[in-house]
Amino acid sequence: MQRGDSVTLLPTFSGGGEPFYPLDERVELLYLANLVGAASGRNKKYFKRLLAIRRVIFERAPNVIVSFLPNVNVAALLANLGTGIPCIVCERSDPSVLPMARIWKLGCKALYRTAKLVTVQTEAVAKKIKEIYPCLPRVAVLANPLPEDVFLHVAEGRNSTRKILIAIGRLSEEKKVGAMIEAFAALAAQNLNWDFHIYGDGPLRSKIDMGIKNLALENRVFLKGRTSEPWRVMAEAHIFIIASEYEGFPNALLEAMGVGLPCIAVDCPSGPREITSNGIAGKLIPMNQPETLIQAVSELMSDESARLRLGKLAREYVKTHYSLATVLKEWDALFHDIGAVT
Repeated sequence: MQRGDSVTLLPTFSGGGEPFYPLDERVELLYLANLVGAASGRNKKYFKRLLAIRRVIFERAPNVIVSFLPNVNVAALLANLGTGIPCIVCERSDPSVLPMARIWKLGCKALYRTAKLVTVQTEAVAKKIKEIYPCLPRVAVLANPLPEDVFLHVAEGRNSTRKILIAIGRLSEEKKVGAMIEAFAALAAQNLNWDFHIYGDGPLRSKIDMGIKNLALENRVFLKGRTSEPWRVMAEAHIFIIASEYEGFPNALLEAMGVGLPCIAVDCPSGPREITSNGIAGKLIPMNQPETLIQAVSELMSDESARLRLGKLAREYVKTHYSLATVLKEWDALFHDIGAVT
């Protein structure tokens, strides 16, 4: 918006609501739920949603449409058929491992070829996606940028009496929160000045809470819930950990590195390998090796100088490769290439 761009944001989730994070007041925010109105029957409702999206497209006549997530991508491409407006669809996860209903898989296969461009977030996904969705016009790799305000925060909790291992993410099966708790549990008795703070919410919260109680770690492992200040809580921690079964592009890992936290990440598909520069700017652990995960956590817990070195390296690396200015320049180049701007 600061550059003079005009942006309309059209959230498509059916419940409407309010943004969780602050939004620039110059962005036009239209909730699809408010535009559709009542409709009986699932098919009628979906058809009305498509018509509402198409109406917004005609009324705003944008230079380019950018859509995110498979089901929304399908709807955007259907609504945009015949308009001549270039549409970019963005895959935010790895479609080779992401569970998806068959109807959306078929929709992506049928309609992605009508997009002007398909973006993914990692080279690893770029290598697979043309096999998953044949006849794609063009695939580009565009990572998420780090918000500039991340760099206003620097990990400063390192001299506190109690040390904090931190994880941030949804409390769901693929995030493997239990595996991280088990790794901490294996080290808790030898590291009495360390606690584990877990931020996020999700369907497994009760199960995870029960697991913590079964391990008698209620005073060492804390489910902190959602936070609107992730960078502040990261800056108060000492080590960041992520052990997901799969990811698209884990923003929490990127942000933790941005505030200068030493990070431990499981080498899942996809994201951690590229974000950590093949394990140079963060500890990269093979999947399904709990003992290796425990060892990595133990090494950083016991070595403050190693934590400081890795945190500094992580911050410098992501600042160079994932700054907002760097990623915006890549987006601008793509907009120019597809004729969205001249």
